[in-house]
Amino acid sequence: MRLFGLGKRSERPVVVQVFGKTDLGQTREHNEDCFLVADLTRGEASLKPEVRKHAVGDLGSLFLVADGMGGAAGGEIASAMGADSVFRHMNVAWRGDQERNGEQFALRLREAVEAANGTIHRYALEHPELKGMGTTCTAVGLFDGHLYVTQVGDSRAYLVRNGEAVQLTKDQSLMQRLVDAGELTEEEAARSERRNIILQALGPDEHIKVDLTRQQVRRGDALVLCTDGLFGQVTKDEIAELVVAREADLVAICTELVARANERGGPDNITAVVVRLEGEGLRAPHAGDLIGHQRYRLGDDTPTTPLPAVHHARESRGLRTTAALIDRGEARSSLRRLAWGAMVAFGLLAAALLLGGLVR
Repeated sequence: MRLFGLGKRSERPVVVQVFGKTDLGQTREHNEDCFLVADLTRGEASLKPEVRKHAVGDLGSLFLVADGMGGAAGGEIASAMGADSVFRHMNVAWRGDQERNGEQFALRLREAVEAANGTIHRYALEHPELKGMGTTCTAVGLFDGHLYVTQVGDSRAYLVRNGEAVQLTKDQSLMQRLVDAGELTEEEAARSERRNIILQALGPDEHIKVDLTRQQVRRGDALVLCTDGLFGQVTKDEIAELVVAREADLVAICTELVARANERGGPDNITAVVVRLEGEGLRAPHAGDLIGHQRYRLGDDTPTTPLPAVHHARESRGLRTTAALIDRGEARSSLRRLAWGAMVAFGLLAAALLLGGLVR
């Protein structure tokens, strides 16, 4: 898909190299993951050569992974619809802005995720057989030397710098809440049978709260986006090791990451997007640089009323990297349950008491 209207290129460019790969895994009947990479200045989302390596223009770049859920065809539709909606909203709303700066870019990106939630939610209401369909969404925009990271659910973004991978996102999951409260260690949470319970997703509810963070990037950085089918089987240290060992061979990095997850059982769909950042427009890394989950606040930070999408996404049109929709039963929905009721009705302490004997 492509929209026209190229912007000016800087004399000191930031150069993006990117590749993505998604895989069925070893136990699923079909793939509910989706990814997207886009040069927003060209208005093109694809893995064509001109997108896989491009100088970042006036409108920036976009990278996204989504992990669908909902049983039957719902998860595949939700993840594809979410990716499509975010991309199209950025192409219309951000492209039409007269004022272009980092704050406005971040605002439009958050708005695009909110609009995607509204699109999926309304579609599910119009199609009762898809009630409960939803998707995680980790959408990262690159603009003016910064990554703007939006997060709904538990897919992840890592920044690899100087051989170390640092998580830029924070999982919106029950296990992460218990870790934050000191009820579990990260190791215990990673082993828990409840690790697939997430607190929100695009689609099931009318209101969402998008976690928005910002990270300054340096020359030589690598961004890795992935779904839980990857990070549940491959550690962040292993991700960093592969990124360093394979350097600019992004196809090899993605292929080996997916292969390792499959070798360890491949219990879920597996998706990885790897972005290498170079060019004279970026400074070299500095010892004092801050890396990690750094919240970027824009006005009211409460859950929002969904915005109308600028273009209603069509089912699995143009973005899916998998085949036609296939019914694969209830296995996926049982693993990706949402914890809305438990967390709201009983609170974090009650959930910890109820689950403590199972996960500790």
